[in-house]
Amino acid sequence: MDLITSKGENLDELLGSQKLMMVFLRHFGCTFCRETMTELSMKRAYIEATGTKIVLVHMVPAEVADEILDVYDLGGVSHISDIHQRLYRKFDLGKTTILSLMGIPNWWRAFVAGILKGHLIGKPAGDPFQMPGVFLIERNRILNKFTYKYVSDLPDFAKLAKVA
Repeated sequence: MDLITSKGENLDELLGSQKLMMVFLRHFGCTFCRETMTELSMKRAYIEATGTKIVLVHMVPAEVADEILDVYDLGGVSHISDIHQRLYRKFDLGKTTILSLMGIPNWWRAFVAGILKGHLIGKPAGDPFQMPGVFLIERNRILNKFTYKYVSDLPDFAKLAKVA
């Protein structure tokens, strides 16, 4: 696909040469996306200690993402601006529906993540219907993945990084 990260790295070369954890984010105004970034920041040292490079995929210009990622202590992480969602489609990450967004599991988790944990909702910065996902890839082979059932799901990043 010839995509370049925020650090000038060619994604195809990275995928073929080392272990990557690709984290596909929802829009940056999403309560759950904010929670995900906080969790990822807390697990970052562990993930990187396993020899895994984290690459974030988002739907806003790189400069906008740089500012937001700095807030979540993820400023040094490579990221890719996928405004047209080509990578999301390549990894079969579908869309959610308005009915699913309004479902009870999401409302409860929105209360926990948004109110109790302080990850309040913001203005959508990206496609609010795009589903997120996490893929652990080594030499173009998916070793582990987390497929979201609800936008409110929260992956265990440390568990995903640990492959027997």
